Amino acid sequence: MRNKFQDLATLDLYQNRGKVKWIIFIASLIISIGSIYYTNTLVSELKEREKKQITLYANAMEYVANNSDNLTFIHQGIIQENHNIPVIVADAFGKPSGEYRNITFKKNATEADIEEKLRSEVLRMKMDYEPIQILDNQYLYYTNSELLTRLKYYPYVQLSVILVFGVLAFAVFNQSKIAEQNRVWAGLTKETAHQLGTPIASLMAWIDYLKNSPVWDENKEVIVELDKDVSKLRMVTERFSNIGSAPVIKQENVYSVIEEAVNYLRPRISSKVSIDLSSHAEDVDAMMNRSLFEWVVENICKNAVDAMKGQGQIAINIVKESEQFVHVDIADTGKGIDKSMFKRVFNPGFTTRQRGWGLGLTLAKRIIEGYHKGRIFVHQSELGKGTTFRIVLRGANESSSEFKVDRDPFLD
Repeated sequence: MRNKFQDLATLDLYQNRGKVKWIIFIASLIISIGSIYYTNTLVSELKEREKKQITLYANAMEYVANNSDNLTFIHQGIIQENHNIPVIVADAFGKPSGEYRNITFKKNATEADIEEKLRSEVLRMKMDYEPIQILDNQYLYYTNSELLTRLKYYPYVQLSVILVFGVLAFAVFNQSKIAEQNRVWAGLTKETAHQLGTPIASLMAWIDYLKNSPVWDENKEVIVELDKDVSKLRMVTERFSNIGSAPVIKQENVYSVIEEAVNYLRPRISSKVSIDLSSHAEDVDAMMNRSLFEWVVENICKNAVDAMKGQGQIAINIVKESEQFVHVDIADTGKGIDKSMFKRVFNPGFTTRQRGWGLGLTLAKRIIEGYHKGRIFVHQSELGKGTTFRIVLRGANESSSEFKVDRDPFLD
């Protein structure tokens, strides 16, 4: 019973992962704001303390200036002991009198450099705090100590470091989780292909027997179609068994590859669905794996048939955009996709069918973007009118007509 509740809780978290992310984000935001508020409170208290210190400092200077008695204790105990707060004595117009403390100058600074530095510091100090008058035409200008300045920016630096670390940790964890899921996925597909191998081989043997039997003449068309279906099933099995292995990508004629896939689909879908293939030229070549690309075309066309509820038109148009890219647009006259769903349709498990697995477009995206280094996306869609998917393939590379993908993207 406990395991069942745990499974239900895990499933609920997965289904509501969007809300969970928002809860984590809001909690992090509250912690961040609390940290900044607490640090700013400390900064305000330190500011007030430094203000009292600087007021005492100004009063001491005023007292020393107005009294000629022995004031060594005040001078050494208060004025000379200020080792933190930058101060400059200047007139009402900001002209320094030459008395200052805790101001840093560059090495080998001349008197002109010192004068310019003091004037610029006075202007900055005047913007930070109102100067304190100590004599008739003398004012004490001051600003925050280095410690207070560091403390002021400390929470932002701290939160930035935590944020960067959190993002990196999340990215590594997420990538590791995806890689683990993909390895399981690849293992399942290979095992499925292995299990299907024996019955497919048996079916192929039976078809060969039928071709050489007396029933061949009377059932030639049926046997030929059966042979095509078994060949297709063998091809699908090979596709599954090759997942986890790097496929060979080579130069292929785009029109002939799509035409072969379409010719297989036509007699196996509703007769009320027409598939039209067009290209400005039939000699358009691109870099692809023929078997995998046919799989992509089939998946998109089958989704289009479902979207049109078995009645409508599919138009496939091939355009050589440039020497580098070839575009394949697959348009249907189905129910269309809302703009907010353009990216979500490629997510695993996304489907509008009751019995669908929601993996067709996910596989198509993996094949095009992972293996072929191309792109696939919803080019345009209008509710009630239809959808156009665009596939972008790399054009034929004359200097390298064949190559292997370095790594199987299903295992990344």
